[in-house]
Amino acid sequence: MNVEIWSDVVCPWCYIGKRRFESALAQFPHRDQVQVVWRSFELDPDAEPQYPGTLDEMLAQKMRTTPERAAALNARVTNLAAEEGLTYRFDLARPGNTFAAHRLLHLANERGLQNEAKERLLKGYFTEGMPVGDAEALVQAVAEVGVDADEARTVLNSDAYTDEVIADERRAMAFGIRGVPFVVIDEKYGVSGAQPAEVFLQALETAWTAAHPLTLVGSDDSDDEANACEGDSCAI
Repeated sequence: MNVEIWSDVVCPWCYIGKRRFESALAQFPHRDQVQVVWRSFELDPDAEPQYPGTLDEMLAQKMRTTPERAAALNARVTNLAAEEGLTYRFDLARPGNTFAAHRLLHLANERGLQNEAKERLLKGYFTEGMPVGDAEALVQAVAEVGVDADEARTVLNSDAYTDEVIADERRAMAFGIRGVPFVVIDEKYGVSGAQPAEVFLQALETAWTAAHPLTLVGSDDSDDEANACEGDSCAI
């Protein structure tokens, strides 16, 4: 079963959604037969490599509200993240353009390290104050999970994986995805947002059942019903 998850590395709900999906997957009996791929989605494709102000100021500007109101909203998300075992330090966050990060995630995918790289970049941004638009910071982050640093640098000094990022974003548009996280299972079932783990689990179970329908073997003669018990209709 193929699971594709569109998300951005600066999306607070995406990190929460990742934890909730992982919780659902851990409960899914067929989890060993599930392949998860992280797809690219930029919340702000026009963002500068490094935003000059604080995250609260950036959010306030985008929402046309006060920094105090933005801080309150970030505090609420911080508390929800804590419930999933995540530590958000918005006071340290250094927002910026995420296109380079997505390119490295495609490299990591080819090296079989995409989930590890995704986790490292999310933690770096939300917990450690990693400047998400800084190329060398990104290289060092993915190197920690096994992606060759020289290869990662070479990627960012070229246009490698640019087409792959754009292709992900075009597919998102084709699916009608306007916000993230967004989970797509077997290109047939979609789950929008950081839903509770139970919702993700239900989606996995629904997709599995649809892909593995039960075929009745034997006679379909109605007289055969006498050979089976149903409810309280069977004498013991």
